[in-house]
Amino acid sequence: MHELSICMSLLDQVERIAKEHRAERVERILLRIGPLSGVEAPLLMNAYPLAAAGTIAEHAQLDIEPAPVRVQCSDCSAETEATPNRLLCASCGSYHTKLISGDEMLLASLEMSLPEDASETL
Repeated sequence: MHELSICMSLLDQVERIAKEHRAERVERILLRIGPLSGVEAPLLMNAYPLAAAGTIAEHAQLDIEPAPVRVQCSDCSAETEATPNRLLCASCGSYHTKLISGDEMLLASLEMSLPEDASETL
C-alpha cells in the first residue's frame, strides 16, 4: 500500500518539526491533498494509525482538506479552477493551460502541545 509509505514519510517530517519546537505531542495534522496527487485520502486515513503507532503523533487527529485544481491559461493568462479530467480555462475555454495546483500533498499545519516553560509560540 503506497499510502502507508506516504504516512511514514509524513510522520518523519512531523516528528522533525515537533522536535525542533520541543513539543510534547502532536494534537492535529492538517493535510491539503489535490485530486491529481495520486494519493487516496481514505486509504491514507486508514494507513495513518498503523504508521503513527509509537510516535509523538500517535493520538493526533489527521484532517485532510481537498486542494482545488487550478490552471493558468496560455491564451488569456487567467488563473481559474478546473476539473481533474478537463483542464480547460474557465474564462475563455482554451485547452492551452498549465496546471498550477491540484497535484500536491502539503502539510498545511500542525497543532502541538508544548511544555509549560516553552517561551516560543507557534
